Amino acid sequence: MRRFSLIVTLALVLVTAGVLPAAATHPASALSQPDFADVRVAPTLPHGCQEGVLPGGALSLICVPTTGWNGDLLIWAHGYVAFNEPLAFYNLYLGETYLPDLVQSLGYAFATTSYRTNGLAIVSGVDDVVELLAAFPGVAGQAPTHTYMSGASEGGIVTALMAERHPELLTGALSACGPIGDFKKQTDYLGDFRVLFDYFFPAVLPPSPIAIPPAVIDNWQTTYVPAITQQVRANPRLALQLMSTSRAATQLFSMSSMISTTVNVLWYNAFATNDAREKLGGNPFGNRTRIYRGSLNDPLLNQRVQRFRAAPVALAALNAYQTTGRLTVPMVTLHTTGDEVIPFWHQFLYRDKVQTSGRGQLVQMPIFRYGHCNFTGDEALAAFAILIFISTGEAIPGLPEHFDPAQIERDFQQAARLTDAVHPPD
Repeated sequence: MRRFSLIVTLALVLVTAGVLPAAATHPASALSQPDFADVRVAPTLPHGCQEGVLPGGALSLICVPTTGWNGDLLIWAHGYVAFNEPLAFYNLYLGETYLPDLVQSLGYAFATTSYRTNGLAIVSGVDDVVELLAAFPGVAGQAPTHTYMSGASEGGIVTALMAERHPELLTGALSACGPIGDFKKQTDYLGDFRVLFDYFFPAVLPPSPIAIPPAVIDNWQTTYVPAITQQVRANPRLALQLMSTSRAATQLFSMSSMISTTVNVLWYNAFATNDAREKLGGNPFGNRTRIYRGSLNDPLLNQRVQRFRAAPVALAALNAYQTTGRLTVPMVTLHTTGDEVIPFWHQFLYRDKVQTSGRGQLVQMPIFRYGHCNFTGDEALAAFAILIFISTGEAIPGLPEHFDPAQIERDFQQAARLTDAVHPPD
């Protein structure tokens, strides 16, 4: 009876893992799946768009409406792309709508960059956006009147860092589902999930969690995703303990969401670990003193789970990836409460560090739904409309003009109550 009660307790923990019991499954959004899933490209270069190469080697795409341009510009920063994918323009679809076309239809110019590198591209991505902005007048014939920036996932932190480090270049920023609270804790979250998975499901993935064999990357979809799926489905008690100890978001009593959470988080371990270790100069993950809780036998778990020490050089390198919270321009954030890849607790951590001055202000919009960057098109457009309004006091023609900051704050406080049992790694 005690073991049954513990299993029920583990399941109930998922209620506070950042989701409501009922959640939309596939809203019409290019971001409704993890950002690496959307690699569609436009079949032809849209009218009014020009491709180029920036000084640092990143590709650029700049689109200016041929008629009706309001003089303003929206910069788009895409999400994480695996190191072994080609440089290209990613995450450019909102459902079935091509973002450059949508943005231009609202009267705005549109610009984006591939970044000069895939994989961990945050710091260099900021430099690429600066170069993109410098290139814009040469294409458009003039500098923009207002410049807004939006990005999702990895692009979300690129956007936040641009707002903090280059406020003179931006009128406002929209940061969606990015690791803006603490990048070190994000690396620990991914590492913790992998070592906990290996404890509950030994021998499914070959060692080591901090050095991924090429065979895992090469055969991820054909060999390892089916193996992970089969093991999680066949062992729901272990899967519940994995979710409880890692505090990863999932839908209540949903096996399919436990599978998708496991596969999606482990994808980042498989495809991002080696690249990050190379770029940071060493392993950034450390859990030597971490105490894991939430299993049926925590003492045994903490005795047997794999332990690693982070390399000092990597920890020092991570400082360049940390936000400061110092905002002098308006910023809106958009984040699903049940984000399994980049947890919602980043929003709490960022709020705690925010210091505003000048025009700086922060509006945080929680979306009560499971899934990484799992927004509808209407939600994304509403967030953009709010950004325009708090930045300039203007409304976007054709979009709702109502903005209730008190209701948004009430929603955020509700999200805090729902997720108060979900916390970043120690």
